[in-house]
Amino acid sequence: MARDKILIIDDDNRNIFALSAVLKARKYRCVSATSGEDGLDLLKKDKEIGIVLMDMMMPGMDGYQAIAEIHADEELKMVPVIAVTAQAMLGDRERCLEAGASGYVSKPINVDTLTDLITKYM
Repeated sequence: MARDKILIIDDDNRNIFALSAVLKARKYRCVSATSGEDGLDLLKKDKEIGIVLMDMMMPGMDGYQAIAEIHADEELKMVPVIAVTAQAMLGDRERCLEAGASGYVSKPINVDTLTDLITKYM
């Protein structure tokens, strides 16, 4: 079974809409969740998800906690996670990568950078 679907986890529906539109225009299949908890549930159920785009700053379970949960799960730990965050301060990229993210993109998103990362990890 192909793992060619992208899971977008972001608490802001506008971000999900914009990201989905851009990725669908590039022929990617996308699904989304508006919380870390819902994203994890979807990831466990949908075996076609090949990569996760994770907003790091969300209420409830944030991206850091969600990445830790993904890496703790035997079935999910091989799914790459790209941190997508408005945090672009010095050290934020390193903090995301140390938390287990495979890649990092800051908002506003450079679509070419993002698609390069998706191509690299998917």
